[in-house]
Amino acid sequence: MNEQKQNDSIERNRPETASLSSSFETNSTSTASTKRVLIVTAVDAEKEAVLRGLGDQAAYFDVIAAGVGPASAAAGTAAALAFASAAAGANALAQGSAAPSEPDAAQASAASSRPGPLAGTGLTPAYTLVVSAGIGGGFPGRADVGSLVVADAMVAADLGSQTPDGFLSVDELGFGSSRVAADAVLAARLRHELQRAGLAVSGGTAVTVSTATGTAETAAELLRRVPDASAEGMEGFGVATAAQQFGIPALELRAISNAVGPRDRDAWRIKDALDALQAASSILREVLTS
Repeated sequence: MNEQKQNDSIERNRPETASLSSSFETNSTSTASTKRVLIVTAVDAEKEAVLRGLGDQAAYFDVIAAGVGPASAAAGTAAALAFASAAAGANALAQGSAAPSEPDAAQASAASSRPGPLAGTGLTPAYTLVVSAGIGGGFPGRADVGSLVVADAMVAADLGSQTPDGFLSVDELGFGSSRVAADAVLAARLRHELQRAGLAVSGGTAVTVSTATGTAETAAELLRRVPDASAEGMEGFGVATAAQQFGIPALELRAISNAVGPRDRDAWRIKDALDALQAASSILREVLTS
């Protein structure tokens, strides 16, 4: 499935800051008092499925296709978040609602403690949530083909080092973390509402890899590294890491197109997965922006 993304859509999937510009400027006035959500897919087919599901609710969301893999996902998400925050600041200035030139102590403290790229800028995030959404693989017995996974955490399962004694994660090496927790309350609420809508959904960890699994041995190794893994994708950890840098919570929503394990293109159900992604997207506003 992930190779299909690369073969069909590589040229079309760059960070969409230009389209985000007009989208944000249009939507920021009409939905200024509403929670806004950024949804990041890998390819256009996923983006279009999300937009079909959102329908007339799309004004409360920005949806971009950032590209395949964790690096493109992180870069595209970070660019979108930075651009939207700058655009929001420019809109505030244009409307005469800029922050006072001498902020009070509480404002100064908030600005100085803001994480990542916005630290010390006086800007605030334009979004309250970032969602990595798309199709992916499901671990047999945990996430069936055609079902959905709303992850409890996003883990970079191949970020680390090979050693004579086996794989060591970046956490075990002491060089950082390979795990970003999802917003627990929103993840549970979204799973609940998807179940109420009659959609098959599970939780667990979504593993992010740079090379899609194609053998039973690799699938077993991933489960050894991440025992509660339920889905495999190529973007979730990248999206979540970018969101974390901006101090914004993240979720990952995967619609399952194939089983994680031996590569069998005849068994892929990409259309079914895209249909499931569309169905899940149809209820996102009432869950994520309320």
